[in-house]
Amino acid sequence: MTKGAMLYEGKAKKVFATSKPDHVIQYFKDDATAFNAQKRGTIVDKGVVNNQVASRLFQVLEENGVHTHFIERLNDREMLTKKVAIVPIEVVVRNIVAGSLAKRLGLKEGEKIEPAIVEFYYKNDALGDPLIAEEHVRLLKLATPSVVEDIKKQARRVNEVLMPFFKERNMVLVDFKLEFGIHHNKLILADEISPDTCRIWDAKTGDVMDKDRFRKDMGKIEEAYQEVLKRVCG
Repeated sequence: MTKGAMLYEGKAKKVFATSKPDHVIQYFKDDATAFNAQKRGTIVDKGVVNNQVASRLFQVLEENGVHTHFIERLNDREMLTKKVAIVPIEVVVRNIVAGSLAKRLGLKEGEKIEPAIVEFYYKNDALGDPLIAEEHVRLLKLATPSVVEDIKKQARRVNEVLMPFFKERNMVLVDFKLEFGIHHNKLILADEISPDTCRIWDAKTGDVMDKDRFRKDMGKIEEAYQEVLKRVCG
């Protein structure tokens, strides 16, 4: 597979064209950002960890009937994926109260949410990725009603598959962000699933094992990422 020109560079990844117009290569960076890129830094080998973790989780999801953009992991930092048109909605699935939900609604962090809730955020850096309702999706023409229903259905399925997967590995999947794309007129899961895009707590100690360690200056960030890698891929 020949790597071509860079098509896009985001906060955590670069995307390159390939010799096949239907395929792209995602390159995972070590750059770390938080609070809509107001805080920036580097997490050593983050890209290596996230590439491996995302590859494994995409494989698990594919095995359980969730269609994703994943084709194969090429090397430590690169993943071959299907080329998609990203739906400009960030989808957050919440199993436990944490982060912005606790602040926004005055809820106690750590409370279980049953059943899980699915939130939509407008994927727009200039606006700070605001929380939106389905009516806003329609107003902004971000997706058709049928695509919105499909997104919610797939997001809940991802949660059904990943929650027990993490539980078996002594981790709690608190919440996570998903992005979807259109490939050959079909909605599929895209982007990544990693400690960058999930809140993960140790099931026994409650220790934070994700990017919150960077957001909150908790230290031992690399160690936490490596531990997630060990448990997911070990």
